[in-house]
Amino acid sequence: MKAVILAGGEGTRLRPLTLGVPKPVVPVVDRPFLVHQIEMLREAGIREIVFSLGYRPDRIRETFGDGAAYGVGIEYAVEESPLGTGGAVKHAEPRLDARTVVLNGDVLTDVDLGSVIREHAARGCAATLLLAPVSNPAAYGLVEVGPEDRVTRFVEKPSPDQITTDTINAGIYVLETATLELIPPAVRHSIERGFFPALLARGDRVGAHVHRGYWIDIGTPEKYSEVHRDVLASRFAVDLRGRVERGGWIHPEAEVDPGAELAGPFYVGPGTRVAAGARLGPDASLGPDVVVETDATVRDSVLWSRCHVAAGAHVEGALLAEGVRIGERASVRPGARLGAGAHLPPYSRA
Repeated sequence: MKAVILAGGEGTRLRPLTLGVPKPVVPVVDRPFLVHQIEMLREAGIREIVFSLGYRPDRIRETFGDGAAYGVGIEYAVEESPLGTGGAVKHAEPRLDARTVVLNGDVLTDVDLGSVIREHAARGCAATLLLAPVSNPAAYGLVEVGPEDRVTRFVEKPSPDQITTDTINAGIYVLETATLELIPPAVRHSIERGFFPALLARGDRVGAHVHRGYWIDIGTPEKYSEVHRDVLASRFAVDLRGRVERGGWIHPEAEVDPGAELAGPFYVGPGTRVAAGARLGPDASLGPDVVVETDATVRDSVLWSRCHVAAGAHVEGALLAEGVRIGERASVRPGARLGAGAHLPPYSRA
């Protein structure tokens, strides 16, 4: 069995962070996002993965290579033009086995994927969808489930009187690969709006696995910040690279002065330096080679590699891409997002 990770999107909702970096390789605390999905697949016994790519494929190839460093084998299926979710899976079809796991490249969950695969096989399903409950189902397409955990109907963007369930498509599927015959080749096609309704119309058994554990779509700045808070608070379990110290995690190659004021949880990456008198946390995630100078404050923020926060600067509730420089006594407001290489002058605000 192989898996397909749909990682071809441009990540427009995360701009300017993703102007130069495709969403699959944006860091989530101490590793590229897709590493979390690779680890989930590996735990389910899947060792062969096809990345379906479109935007900046070279950057993704540089990051993951042949997959050996992550204990898997990785192949790449690159689209010349966007094919949609269904078209992307169809494009990868020649590389697949008889059964396929498909993952949207922006969801993070603690589901037991191996259990979902076993249920799919035991029930004789053509497809099985992972479903997740949400508090505001009107913002999503609903998936209704009937007896024997069979999907009965899809309702896109329901009106209030159409809301009959709180479960939505969670972006992870188990498919019998032969069912991809329903998707026309080399055209844009939606797996959610085209393929799955066609399976129901044909009378195929489409199963549902409702997961009421952790699930999140990291595609917006708000959710991207939230997933960092969740990892740091252990709401989503990750074996972070670092020693537990002073309420957070500090990488062995980081330098945190004993005079720094730390409020957990936080993460300090390799090569990062936090000066005496600096204030860090709670909910601060610092990537590699970051500098936080004396009297500077970083709270509830994500700083990618090589960011520099000068003396007396204040960063709170912000997302900073690689190489951002915050000048002396400058202030970054909550909700701010600064793209790679941005420079905020001293005593200014962003």
